[in-house]
Amino acid sequence: MIPRAPLVAALLAALMSAPLAGGTAVAQDRDDPSKDCIEAAGSVAPDFALPHAAEAIAAKRLYIAVIGSASSDLTGPRGTNIAYPAALEQALRTALNGVDVKVTTHARPRATAAEMDEGLQSILNDGHPALVIWQTGTADAIKGIDPDDFRTALDGGIDRMRTAGTDVMLVNMQYSPRIEAMLAVSAYAETMRMVAVQRQVDLFDRFDIMKRWNEDGVFDLGGATRTTGIAEKVHSCLGRLLAAVITDGAKMAPQP
Repeated sequence: MIPRAPLVAALLAALMSAPLAGGTAVAQDRDDPSKDCIEAAGSVAPDFALPHAAEAIAAKRLYIAVIGSASSDLTGPRGTNIAYPAALEQALRTALNGVDVKVTTHARPRATAAEMDEGLQSILNDGHPALVIWQTGTADAIKGIDPDDFRTALDGGIDRMRTAGTDVMLVNMQYSPRIEAMLAVSAYAETMRMVAVQRQVDLFDRFDIMKRWNEDGVFDLGGATRTTGIAEKVHSCLGRLLAAVITDGAKMAPQP
């Protein structure tokens, strides 16, 4: 394992348990920052086809499972309803007229990739999702998991999902100037990129997208506020971008 000071690990664990939910983002004074975010994200497109998603769309029923840590949800009474999986479901319903779209979230706060993999089979058995969106990396970085072990867990999860006849999309950690300054996430982000290319699965580079937003002034991700309004806008943007990647990936597959 990569050693981490207990105080730093505890602080980062607290940050991860409520990412953006406590409003760790402040929007710049713009008329419509949510519109700016789509343009500022740059080119966001799939590298590989999503054949099982394409089959599900053709059959008019698309079921997607999102597995990940606390950043796939938001705190508060409306947290689940305004997090990016909900925005993803709404965007897909709009884009795929006549298709019954369902997106479920299986959040395990502070769970490593290996710990998520342990519960993956039951998720695959429950509803047989056409696509699993696997959000991971932050907990492994915080806990100092060896990057090689992290990669082994990713490979094992991808094998499990492919055996079940499910498309896979990886989502890396979210960007925060505070976390980047305190935690070396580059090794885990690079591992995810390598695995995605070598295993031919799509990687939704959330870290890079959010970093662009921060650098371009679309969202000030280093600020603080007591409301979840800006967090909701960030999640809305992520959900709509994910929807576009999924529909484009399905179009790349041979049409059933």
